[in-house]
Amino acid sequence: MFPQNLGSHLSLDETAFSNGDLYTILTNKKAKGKKGALVAMVKRTKAETVIAILHKIPLKQRKKVKEVTLDMAGNMWLIVKKSFPNATLVIDRFHVQKLALDALQEIRIKHRWEALDTENDAIEYTRNKSLKYTPELFHNGDTLKQLLARSRYLLYKSSSKWTENQLERAIILFERYPDLEKAYKLYQNLSWIYNNTKDKTSALIRLAKWDEKVRQEHLAASIQ
Repeated sequence: MFPQNLGSHLSLDETAFSNGDLYTILTNKKAKGKKGALVAMVKRTKAETVIAILHKIPLKQRKKVKEVTLDMAGNMWLIVKKSFPNATLVIDRFHVQKLALDALQEIRIKHRWEALDTENDAIEYTRNKSLKYTPELFHNGDTLKQLLARSRYLLYKSSSKWTENQLERAIILFERYPDLEKAYKLYQNLSWIYNNTKDKTSALIRLAKWDEKVRQEHLAASIQ
């Protein structure tokens, strides 16, 4: 622990090293990852353990912390609330975007499992009929399960950064699965808001509109 590096604006996160052990790391944002950035590194992520270590820093110093950036894990919130009573909690934008991306990938994975089940049923059926199974091929040469597997990386990227092959695959994917296209556009729209909004008021308005759009898409899917 390096209490002398404590500042008004901090970041709290967890990381795993090569041996798999998790550590909670508190840094001073002003140092921007350079000398003097590390405030504390605590083995494990249990809130009580981290709080006990941070409370070795005098309360007077801890009360000077104005803001802590963190993810949405409950233990992180508890650590900040108990250790820095005057700090505002700010959710790290990258954790928010990751949740949206994870939801997008979950839809792709769900469709891939369905495709695998369908293919296995078709193989079993043709085998029982003493026939040869021939999977459906799209014009880019992908089978359905290959299409869903190979689309993983293009969903991470903006469409402006797709290669020609990825663009071709995306067109086929979205024609087959409109729900994936909707989820992809929502994810990209969220990224655009974070990347292009500097004013807090504008950000809140844009995020509110984005949230409403997500709710509308969910409602439409439920009705269908």
